[in-house]
Amino acid sequence: MIELFALAAAALSVLAQWAIWFYAPVEASMGVVQKIFYTHLPLAWWSFVSFFTVFAASVHYLARRRPGSARLAGAACEIGVLFSGLALATGMCWARPIWNVWWTWDPRLTTTLVMWFVYAAYLLLRASDVGGGRKDAVLAVLGVVAFLDVPLVFVSARYWRSIHPAVFGPQGGGMEPEMWRAMIVNLVAMGLLWLALLLLRLRQLSAQASVAALVRHGAVRN
Repeated sequence: MIELFALAAAALSVLAQWAIWFYAPVEASMGVVQKIFYTHLPLAWWSFVSFFTVFAASVHYLARRRPGSARLAGAACEIGVLFSGLALATGMCWARPIWNVWWTWDPRLTTTLVMWFVYAAYLLLRASDVGGGRKDAVLAVLGVVAFLDVPLVFVSARYWRSIHPAVFGPQGGGMEPEMWRAMIVNLVAMGLLWLALLLLRLRQLSAQASVAALVRHGAVRN
């Protein structure tokens, strides 16, 4: 199943690149730099999906105490931190030629950076020895609380003055139909990649847990 999703992601990514460079028209005011958008936005959206998965898996762990839920939250957080970090980086590459700044303390950028740091702290805690047997529960609480920043990131460009464009605002971002289609293809391609990475990481974490259980069992027998 993982291999199938990975192959589908690779195939659709080729189509997505064709749509970016040959199908979607060049934006009138920003020029070719605007094409970063087709990678930037899917990275941001799928990072939101990752962090929602962390939230849902954390709630499930607190309710049922299933180790699989803790592993799902951890895997999703790793991908979310990666994708949101790349979204920040591509956004900076977009901002420099358009607004003449690499970074500004814009509401959207600031809330996104705070979100990245919170989930990076989640991963640091997860990799540490702090908490002992209660670490998964502590992480689950953090996974629930951290999600409070995600809706704030999403609405920041709409309700606060921001240089960041609201693509899905009332004006529709001024996008041509070809741009919308190219964006959708890139969203789906990134989604397939996200799913393949998530399933692969879950497989790795499950194998790691099985090996750790065998080691503990062997140590007890000895």
